[in-house]
Amino acid sequence: MPKAAPPELPELDGEHGRGRSLVRHYPRGLGIDPHAHDWAQVLYAISGVMWVEVGREALIVPPQRAVWLPPGTVHSIHMMSAVEMRNLYLHGQNVQHLSKHTDVFEINSLLRALITTIAERERERERDEAYLKAAYHLAALELGHASRYSLRIPLPDESDRRLGTLCRAVIDNPSVDVSFEQHAASVGASVRTLSRLFTRELGLGFAEWRRQVQLAIAVSRLAEDQPVSSVARALGYLPSSFSDMFRRELGVPPSEFRPDKTLGDAGAPMLAPADS
Repeated sequence: MPKAAPPELPELDGEHGRGRSLVRHYPRGLGIDPHAHDWAQVLYAISGVMWVEVGREALIVPPQRAVWLPPGTVHSIHMMSAVEMRNLYLHGQNVQHLSKHTDVFEINSLLRALITTIAERERERERDEAYLKAAYHLAALELGHASRYSLRIPLPDESDRRLGTLCRAVIDNPSVDVSFEQHAASVGASVRTLSRLFTRELGLGFAEWRRQVQLAIAVSRLAEDQPVSSVARALGYLPSSFSDMFRRELGVPPSEFRPDKTLGDAGAPMLAPADS
């Protein structure tokens, strides 16, 4: 997988109390190594799908979602398709009402318009600073009411190389055509040992964990309008079996899935609890 250094940020200092934006294009397959920023970040792509790792979780982020990263949050990014990135960086009073924890939230039409307009206006030679200050403030207020999105994939820590290697192999090739026994043999561990490690480290068994990876990847590909049959076969399923699994896990068949609709705890605000 090709790698890139973390993006070179716009100047982040106290002079720009309103916030700053970043516009970048990344090709499919590019990875950005773990890094962190001093300012809070809204990680968003107007097109393309990102795989974002934060701590011991992986987050799938299609264009209808964005990631809220509080200041100092270490994260890495893998481009699952070509990505047109439009990030916001916020600090000070703009983020005091927002969560102190990483969240994935929905991008409604207002947030999308605000983020893209901010990025466009900020690149103009003669910027309207009053307009930009108001736009950043409104975007931060809207973030406080955005709905969360709950599809997350637990990841192992670095304590056991075998489990980490197996998980990466599944992420790279989540097809059911590769059995647990084959994965176990490839990392030099017994099925019993790896089963125990999955339960202890990730809180669920291999089959359930792989299903979460498959669902996340399926959601990202459906968000790109890939045919259901193509998505199913890429994951090692017959289309009918894939549709049954998808409906059982997410409540709707893939043919009726709409990425602009919420999965999980729709309506839950990303406002921080009063005691956070």
